[in-house]
Amino acid sequence: MTERPLTQTPPPSSALSAPPFSGRTPAGAGDLRVETHGIAPIPLDRRYGSPRRLFTVWFAPQVNMTGVFTGALAITLGLGFWLGMLAMVIGTVLGSLVVGYLSTWGPRTGTAQLPTGRMAFGGTVVLPAALQWLSSIAWDALVGLFGGEALAALLGIPFWAAVLIVLGVQGVVGFFGYELIHRLQAVLTVVLLATFVVFAVRLVGGHDVVVPATVTGADLVGAFVLEVTIALSLSVSWASYAADFSRYLPADSSPLRVFGYSFAGIAVAYTFIQGIGVAAGELVSEHSVEGVQSVMGGGVIGALALAIIALASVGSGVMNDYSGSLALQTLGVRLRRPVSSVVVTVAAFALILWLHAADTATRFQDVLLLIGYWIPGFVAVVVIDWVLRLRRRTVVSGADVGSGVAVVDPAVERTGRADAVAALVAFVVAYVAAVPFMNTTLIQGPVALAWHGADVAYFVDFAVALVLYGGYRWSRRPSSVSTPVTPASEPARDGEE
Repeated sequence: MTERPLTQTPPPSSALSAPPFSGRTPAGAGDLRVETHGIAPIPLDRRYGSPRRLFTVWFAPQVNMTGVFTGALAITLGLGFWLGMLAMVIGTVLGSLVVGYLSTWGPRTGTAQLPTGRMAFGGTVVLPAALQWLSSIAWDALVGLFGGEALAALLGIPFWAAVLIVLGVQGVVGFFGYELIHRLQAVLTVVLLATFVVFAVRLVGGHDVVVPATVTGADLVGAFVLEVTIALSLSVSWASYAADFSRYLPADSSPLRVFGYSFAGIAVAYTFIQGIGVAAGELVSEHSVEGVQSVMGGGVIGALALAIIALASVGSGVMNDYSGSLALQTLGVRLRRPVSSVVVTVAAFALILWLHAADTATRFQDVLLLIGYWIPGFVAVVVIDWVLRLRRRTVVSGADVGSGVAVVDPAVERTGRADAVAALVAFVVAYVAAVPFMNTTLIQGPVALAWHGADVAYFVDFAVALVLYGGYRWSRRPSSVSTPVTPASEPARDGEE
C-alpha cells in the first residue's frame, strides 16, 4: 500500500458528477436545510458526524407494526413461542450482519449503496437500481399500511385519507433529507421504545404469551426455516440502503464502530419488536390495530398508542423515500433528490390500498418475501468486487482523513464491459436458480413444496451469485504475484484487477 492524496473532484465525464446528482449538503449536525445533494460522492471537507448516530437511525425505523406483524407470522405458521423466537433471532442476526458490513462502505466512498454498486455492475446497474426503486415503494406500502390503519381508527376518517396524511408527513421529511432523517430517528428511538415497552408489559399481563407449536415433524422444520427466511428478509432488506445513511461520516471513521452501531441498531430493534409480535400472536396476525387497542385499551393511552404507531410508520417510510430517491438517480433519472423522494412517496399510495383490500396477512407475506429475493445476489456481487478493489487501493493521508485509511472514490473507478456483463449475468442466473426454492402464494417452487414449505431461496441466491461471479473474477486474476497499486486519484483501466 502507498500513501497519496485523494483527489476530491471527480472528472467531468463521471456519471456521478452530473449537476442533478450534486448540490447543497448539510453543513453539520442540526443543519435542517433541504439537502439537494444526490448520488455524487460527498466531498471530504463536507463530512461530519459520529458513527454512534447510526444506532438510532437504524433502531427507530424497525420499531413499528410491520415488525410486530412479521413476528406474529411465526405463530400463524404454527411454530409456537420458543421456536418462533429462535427462528426470528437467527434470521434477524444474519441480515443485520450484512447491513452492518455494508454500512462501513459509506465513509470509505462518500456514496450511497446503489451508486457504489456501479463499480461492480457498470452500466448494468440499472437493473438492481430499478429493483431497489420498486422495493422502496413496496416497503413504503408495508409500513404505511399500519400507519394508515392507526390514524384512521384514531381520527375516525376513511383509510385512504389517513394514508394520505401519513405519506404526506413522511414526504416532507424525505424532501428535507439526510440530517432531518437522522434527527427524527434520534427522537423516535426514545418515544417508540417507551411506547412498545408499555405495549409489551400490558401484553404479558393479560395474554397467554408462551403458546406451544401446533405443527410437528417435517411440517415443523419447514415452518421453522420459512420463519428464519421471513425474519432474514426483513433485516437484510436494508442492505441495499446501508451506505446511504453513513456516507456523510468522515472517511477515517472507525469501520468497527460503524459496523457495531449499525448492526446493533437493527438487530436489537428487530429482536425487540418481532419478539412482541411472537408474543402477541393471533392478536395482531390479521387485525393489527384492533389487536393494539385490545391490549392498550381505550382512553388517552389507547389514543396515544395509535398516534405513535402512525408516527412510527413515518419514521420507517422516510428511509424508503430517501433511498428510493437515490436509486432513481442511479437509474439515470435526472431529478433532484428532493423531487425524486416525493415520487417514491406518491407511488406507494396505490400499493397500500391493495394490501388493505383483502387477506392482508397473505399479501403482506408475499410482498415481504418477493421484494427481497434479489438482494442476496446483489450483495454477493458487490462484496466480491469491493474486496478485489481494496487489494489494490491506496492509503490516503492528510489533514482531512488522517492516516492509514483506504478510500475508494466510485466517481473515478472504472469497470470493464466484460466485468459488468458478468456481474449482471451472475445476478440474473442466481435469481432464476433460487426460484424453485421460493415459497409464496405467487411463486411456489417445487423444492420448497417438497421441503414442507421451507424457503431457502435467499441462501441459494447468495451462494449461486457468489460462485458464479467469484469464479469469473478469480479466473481473471493477474498471473503475477505482485499486484500493482492503482492510486485513488487515477481510474483503473477497464477490466483491471
